[in-house]
Amino acid sequence: MNSPLHGPAKALRLAAIGAVMLAAGGAFAYAAGWLGETRLTPQRIIDTFEAQAGDYPGYRKNHAKGLCVTGYFQPSGQAASLSTARAFSQPRVPVIGRFAIGGANPFAPDTGIPVRSLAIELSTDDGQVWRTGMNNPPGLAVSTPQAFYEQVLAGAPDPATGKPDPGKLQAFFAAHPESAAFRQWAAGYKPSNSFASTQYHSINAFRLIDASGADHPVRWQLEPQTAFAALPAQVDDKQFLQHDLQQRLAEGPLRWTLRLVLAEPGDAVDDPASPWPADRRSVNAGTLVLEQVDGPEQGACRDLNFDPLILPRGIQPSADPILAARSAAYSESFNRRSRESLGTGAHP
Repeated sequence: MNSPLHGPAKALRLAAIGAVMLAAGGAFAYAAGWLGETRLTPQRIIDTFEAQAGDYPGYRKNHAKGLCVTGYFQPSGQAASLSTARAFSQPRVPVIGRFAIGGANPFAPDTGIPVRSLAIELSTDDGQVWRTGMNNPPGLAVSTPQAFYEQVLAGAPDPATGKPDPGKLQAFFAAHPESAAFRQWAAGYKPSNSFASTQYHSINAFRLIDASGADHPVRWQLEPQTAFAALPAQVDDKQFLQHDLQQRLAEGPLRWTLRLVLAEPGDAVDDPASPWPADRRSVNAGTLVLEQVDGPEQGACRDLNFDPLILPRGIQPSADPILAARSAAYSESFNRRSRESLGTGAHP
């Protein structure tokens, strides 16, 4: 499991994946006030993030470049015994979603950032709302907000080169053996040529609550029903993934299977850096069907804060401290961009 750390190329690759996830991670740590004596605030970390990544008013402060989609979720019925959430039993659940790449630059080339995300909101007929933000990495490199912060510092671009210092990154990963699973995933990651053929993960664990009140720790993932094809070695279109998605949806709906992976006693349910064994029981909860692009930042998802703690009855958060901190950081980002005019920031 302990992948070698040799070579600047590998360190920079890990940085490319880790830094865009951990830009938000740094915000989580600040937001929760868990960085010791300084007690830094969400406002201050967003200020710092904007200063480092560029000022783009009106856009999300991470995963800034994205586009809205609409569709529905069709449950299989197989998860209804695990959770009373209506999303697992209602015949069809309306969905608003958003595909994005990582980072704060809304003008970055689609294929220049390895992290992809899909966030969705499911609105059920009992008035409940479920929002979940998912990423292509199955987990994080570290377990605590303090370690998040340390990774953000290690991955900060060197002013002389504009890239992270490989030596600092190697030292960070060597000091954090819990990052082994993430490093192994990053070393073998092969990007697909489409949002449609990408798998997305909840990262954190949650608890499903059944009709008797029993809880079932779970992580979920969206498994694409679109066949994998590798990303071309050379891509000139900066909107490659967006254009591809628009073309595919113009030809017909796209589908993913929502799979719930259930923990067993002893599994780390509060640690996003700790993977569960591959043989854990899983349940096909249903099919996500996306039907059309609703627009980029001016679409239906524009005013949605995909806070992972917006959960319906029947789903509760785990005790993972990163979940609460994510919520605070997302709120600060949302409140700030809601007061800004879109598109008035710096362009590349």
